[in-house]
Amino acid sequence: MTYSFRLTVLAAGVLAPILSHQALARTPEPQPPSVIFGDLYRAVEMAQIFPDQKTFADAIPMSSPASIMKDYAAEKGKPDFKLADFVQAHFKQPVLKTVSYQRRAGETVSDYINDMWTVLLRQPDEAEPYSSLLTLPAPYIVPGGRFSEIYYWDTYFTMLGLEQDGQGAIARDMLRNIASLITRYGHMPNGNRSYYLSRSQPPFFSAMVDLLAQKNGPAVYKTYLPVMRTEYEYWMQGAADLKPGQASGNVVKLADGTLLNRFWSASDTPRDESFREDIETAKTSRETPSVLYRNLRAGAESGWDYSSRWFADGRTMSTIDTTDILPVDLNSEMFHLESALSYAYGLDGNKAEAKVFAARAAKRQAAIQHVMWDSAEGDFHDYNWKTKQLTPVLSAATVVPLFFHVATDAEGARVATVVQARLLAPGGILTTTANTGQQWDAPNGWAPLQWMAVQGFRNYGNPDLAKTIAERWETRVNEGFARDGVLVEKYNVAAPAGSSAGGHGGEYALQVGFGWTNGVQAALMAEYPLPQPKAATTAPAAASP
Repeated sequence: MTYSFRLTVLAAGVLAPILSHQALARTPEPQPPSVIFGDLYRAVEMAQIFPDQKTFADAIPMSSPASIMKDYAAEKGKPDFKLADFVQAHFKQPVLKTVSYQRRAGETVSDYINDMWTVLLRQPDEAEPYSSLLTLPAPYIVPGGRFSEIYYWDTYFTMLGLEQDGQGAIARDMLRNIASLITRYGHMPNGNRSYYLSRSQPPFFSAMVDLLAQKNGPAVYKTYLPVMRTEYEYWMQGAADLKPGQASGNVVKLADGTLLNRFWSASDTPRDESFREDIETAKTSRETPSVLYRNLRAGAESGWDYSSRWFADGRTMSTIDTTDILPVDLNSEMFHLESALSYAYGLDGNKAEAKVFAARAAKRQAAIQHVMWDSAEGDFHDYNWKTKQLTPVLSAATVVPLFFHVATDAEGARVATVVQARLLAPGGILTTTANTGQQWDAPNGWAPLQWMAVQGFRNYGNPDLAKTIAERWETRVNEGFARDGVLVEKYNVAAPAGSSAGGHGGEYALQVGFGWTNGVQAALMAEYPLPQPKAATTAPAAASP
């Protein structure tokens, strides 16, 4: 099945202002705080001076790192030295760019989402010396809560709501910002922080281009063709030199010569934003610490941080082996990127490159169907290239080949049967069937997975299942809003109908906001309208994200 791009006609000149980022030269990658501050960084995070490890990663040095480290070396051995006081004297927290949000009387979910576009909006960044923040040239929407920067794949699902709510200019700015980062650094990092540069996230840039092209026309593809090509080269770096059975970075070559992708990180040290947690995990693992840290970082690149999908024993973080796994969703996303490049080159008159990428997309599609399809169970699974076996975890990633038009019609029908029998829950679809305490496992459901399931089943002629998932998720989100007056990043979809339970698990508390939940809810409400509840008058006002 060939992916079909839905396009309209674009008036000349509409995209001209977006191109300014392409003039930027490739920028050297700044070092993360954990490298710049070395022993000081480790001491602060291990002492748990801040409840959230991300707080110090985002802190802004008040003088040059060299000066701070000189002071630290001189003072740390003194009898009256107090680490917390030293940090307070040498670092400051970023100015909170939040807007206090007070719920309005009679407010509906739609009202809340529209108001939150303003609350979560950030203006173009001004560079702060020595900050871990990577500046962006245009306004942007942050997820909310502890997440005060943009995140890669979150952005696509946030853009859905912006487009739905008449905020197309901000959606275009979001795309421009990501294009800017890809142009500057050769890839889109996990988020716009220096400590995220060693890894990316699910490559949704071509899907974002597709989303805007559906409204603004085919010129969007030509505009962002160089950026999509840069992204592709990043994910495929090292492929040309691989021999069968070898891997390099994000690429693996199977024994038959097939090239597929995995999640990976250029760094093999503890994550800055979860430094102490990673070191504690290493203490319980049989794996070499550097290998474990790379697998943890690769798991974070997946966006599913964390899930039983990445655990060798299916239960325990210390057995994480992300880099051994070829994920079905990542490879479906790469199929879309190759298809989009083929289409864009065709529009640009480069028939040779259009043919090259059409062939690569077709080969990847065939590989996904051959390598990752479980004919016995009737669904898609990840593939462990080391053991040469499908992984046993059933996850919502099985719907992603349907979202990106990778599956055959017969496969789409069988996936629908499996999802309905094993993943469909009272509040939407489960992330996996395993309850491990990780946030990307049962009983949690996440907005992006609901959206891809709904659209995937619509693509494959199962509108009834699509509607069921959409309405169950919408209802779960609405119930939470009626009780609490806010939308959150994830929900407990396994709880009985009528429950408003937010999700739980993972490395941090449940976050309010929330970018991609708002975006998907706005888009689903437009396609599947349901009565909207009003927040209970006794519910607390929304916390400022």
